Amino acid sequence: MKNVAVIGAGTMGNGIAHTFAQSGFKVQLIDVSETALKKGLDVISKNLDRMLSKEKITQEQKEQTLGNITTFTNITEGVEYASLVIEAATENLDLKLKIFKQLDKDCPDDTILATNTSSISITQIAAVTSRPEMVIGMHFMNPVPIMKLVEIIRGYNTSDEVTNLIMEMSKTLGKIPVEVNDYPGFVANRILMPMINESIETLYNGVATVQNIDTVMKLGMAHPMGPLQLADFIGLDICLSILNVMYDGFKNPKYAPCPLLVNMVAAGKLGIKSGEGFYDYSESRRAEKVAKQFS
Repeated sequence: MKNVAVIGAGTMGNGIAHTFAQSGFKVQLIDVSETALKKGLDVISKNLDRMLSKEKITQEQKEQTLGNITTFTNITEGVEYASLVIEAATENLDLKLKIFKQLDKDCPDDTILATNTSSISITQIAAVTSRPEMVIGMHFMNPVPIMKLVEIIRGYNTSDEVTNLIMEMSKTLGKIPVEVNDYPGFVANRILMPMINESIETLYNGVATVQNIDTVMKLGMAHPMGPLQLADFIGLDICLSILNVMYDGFKNPKYAPCPLLVNMVAAGKLGIKSGEGFYDYSESRRAEKVAKQFS
């Protein structure tokens, strides 16, 4: 499989495209927005420049990586020859179901359909296609070119053949794939999001300040980034969405999002992406400083 289509040119999509292209795959990066595609390519180029300055790649490797990426605004054209499609659109069930219905119609019969969802049921997504045995989850971590883990999530009908193929492909990317089963939040977010939510509850209850909560977790638990800062990095809207998926899926009050998180998202305080969350990122240099912690 050397032709890979990626749906969505945002943070996760451009990171996935970068990773596959750098590993020698031909990548079709697809987004309905020309602006998003241009921004995605700019991010990839800047990340490659950073790697070049650290002598992790050569100028030739940078040019080859960029040369392996072709952009499309039309899904039908972009997936025409794809052996694997990875959907990395917004964490919204209705949108993902709509995309997968179209992919099932437009892709060749032997194309594997993957989703980068961080919490939504693979089985539910697969059910809207005529090939549920060929639908699988590939949950990359952010930032994709740096982080080694890929959660490989089997839907109820995902075949052994497809699972094994995606596991081996992930290894060719220099990643460490971990197979998990299809339950809300999978493993990473089922553990991470309640911790972030409890940190927000701790702030909400006035136990400690934002800085002090993060300092305790960084110094006491050896976390590279405090949970509130990490929530800003992920996006508070994404955190809220994942918690809601788990709450709806398990009907367990321990997954209910903190009212403070709900209000911050309603107010548009989404973290780095909006310029303000638990921290103030109004100065671009401060936002870049946070992002560089993972560079």
